Amino acid sequence: MSALFSIFQYGFVLRGLEAGVMVALIAPLIGIFLVLRRYSLIADTLSHVSLAGIAIGLLLGINPMIAALGTAVVASLGIERLRTTKKIYGESALALFLSGSLALAIVLLSIGHGLNANLFNYLFGSIVTVTAYDLYIIAALGIVVLATLAAFYKELVFISFDEEAAQVAGIPVRRINALLIVLAALTVSLSIPVVGVLLIAALVVIPVVAALQLKKSFARTIVYAEIISLSSVIAGIIVSFYFNLSTGGTIVLLMLAIFSVIAAMTRR
Repeated sequence: MSALFSIFQYGFVLRGLEAGVMVALIAPLIGIFLVLRRYSLIADTLSHVSLAGIAIGLLLGINPMIAALGTAVVASLGIERLRTTKKIYGESALALFLSGSLALAIVLLSIGHGLNANLFNYLFGSIVTVTAYDLYIIAALGIVVLATLAAFYKELVFISFDEEAAQVAGIPVRRINALLIVLAALTVSLSIPVVGVLLIAALVVIPVVAALQLKKSFARTIVYAEIISLSSVIAGIIVSFYFNLSTGGTIVLLMLAIFSVIAAMTRR
């Protein structure tokens, strides 16, 4: 039994768990609005944009999380601008940013030949890379996201179910949409140390999709998504530590396992 709890004597594990819990709480809150509005691909696009930001940070000696945050926020505003002006269809705008940022990251990494080893942890997530400074950033961003969601909760719910009615009711739909995408960018950025760039979209989307299978009320769906997210992240970090596995990959596989079980139960 003592061997089981020996994990908690390591500082990097505790930092990883603290970061994981904060991310696991925030990701489904953003994810439910993205899924209901069919914006799920935005999380994937912003994660690739964050990869370019990480490459810039590593190349210039800037904190990769700060660099990823800046690029993700700027890109989110650009995506929303293209989408609302209708110069480019929404999915096409996502494809432009996704492929462009990925190409930029590859070019920057080819310039800085010694960055590939550091990049691996950011791609797939590693609790070893979570520093005390990262925890402060994650906590600060998390508070901003939670406070903003609480302030605009009613508007976000209204727009998620009926955007046209919300516009008629006088809600500034464009501004709320832009706010949602910026919050998604913040969530993607703070999730990087835990699950890595390539798996962030799964953390945002899968718990919500799994909870939606239960066909409960909006509030209860959020609660179930939070439970799925928290249990998967905590169990994933512990399992990955003892079996020397990729943290992000383990977390996502556990989420998929929970989704499969729920889907099978609801079909019956």
